This record gives sequence, structure tokens and C-alpha cells, in this order.
Amino acid sequence: MTSPVTVAALRAHLDTVLAGAARAWLDQALAEASAHTGAGEESPPPVWEVRFAEAGRRAGQDQADAARVLLLHAARADTGTLSRLYAQGTAAERRGVLAALPHLLPGPEGLPLVEDALRTNDTRLVAAAVGPYAAAHLPAHHWRHAVLKCLFTGVPVDAVAGLWRRAHGDAELARMLGDFAQERTAAGRPVPEDLNRVLTLTAPAKEES
Repeated sequence: MTSPVTVAALRAHLDTVLAGAARAWLDQALAEASAHTGAGEESPPPVWEVRFAEAGRRAGQDQADAARVLLLHAARADTGTLSRLYAQGTAAERRGVLAALPHLLPGPEGLPLVEDALRTNDTRLVAAAVGPYAAAHLPAHHWRHAVLKCLFTGVPVDAVAGLWRRAHGDAELARMLGDFAQERTAAGRPVPEDLNRVLTLTAPAKEES
């Protein structure tokens, strides 16, 4: 299984790169999230969810995903909360939810969110969807189509967590890749360079003579 970056490592990273007002904002937001009881539906939403939404503006766009993962973890967000924040969120907020899945859900409960992201043509959402959670839980048929989605949309296959492990010896994936390459060639379109990389991974191990 491909392990996500730990919550402790994310916090250490933000402690290093954030300073001044952004660092103070993160400390306060995490304290608010940790203090949240999570009891029942709330209107207006709890303050930590407001912090979740404003993470890009307060922590910076480059650090927003990490900040949102920390907030969701501190708030002990359950499947219902994750689903609601994903459904109501911007693309950036949805990426934060997807990145948090392996830290919060031990089972496949979050797969509907992954599958929804894979239906989009937002390359950053697709890249977030093929992370460690998908590597651990996405069924083989859906995972193969996720790899093809990356090739189709131009998402580097390096974004696919656990690629070597899951592609190794996968004859069905090899067939799908071959069909995809033929379709592109017949249409006069270039075959993505990453396709051959993945195709090489699908080869079974050679038996020793």
C-alpha cells in the first residue's frame, strides 16, 4: 500500500514555510477544529469550516491543500462531513478533501468522492483523486480507467500512487493501453509519452531459466 504523507509531516512542513499572520491563523484554526464536538447539523456552519474555506487566502494557494488536510484531521471529519464539504466546495476545497481521505477513512467509504473527481476534466482534481486512497481502495476496473484518464487529460502518471505495484503484470491494463494507443494513432493524434512507461510496468516478471 502506498502511504500518504503523515499529518505530522504536513504540520512540520507548514510550521517551516508559514510565518507571521499565516502561522497564527493556522494555529487558531486547528485549535478551533480540535475543539469542535461534531454534534449534529449546524447552521451556520462551525467556525472551523469557515477556516477550511478560507485556507487558500490565509495560508497561500501553495499550502492550502496541506492546511485543509490538517483542519479535517483536527476536526475528526467523518464521511458525511467530507461528502458535504466536497459537494459544496470549490475545486480547491475538493482537492483538500480528497487529500485528507487516507488520513480519515480506513475503508472505501470515500470512493464516491474519488469517482466523482475522476469524472471531471479538472487535471488537479484528477491528480488528487489518484493518490494513496485510490491506490488502497479503488477496484481494479475503476483504477485502470483512472490511469487512462490521466493519460487522456495529460496528468503525469507520477501522480498515480502505487502505480508500479498495481500495474505490475496487469494484462488487462496492457490491453486497454494498446487499444488507447491505436485509437490515438488512427485519429492522427500523438500517443502520450507516459503510456509506454505504464505499458512497460504491466509486463510480468521474467522467469529465471
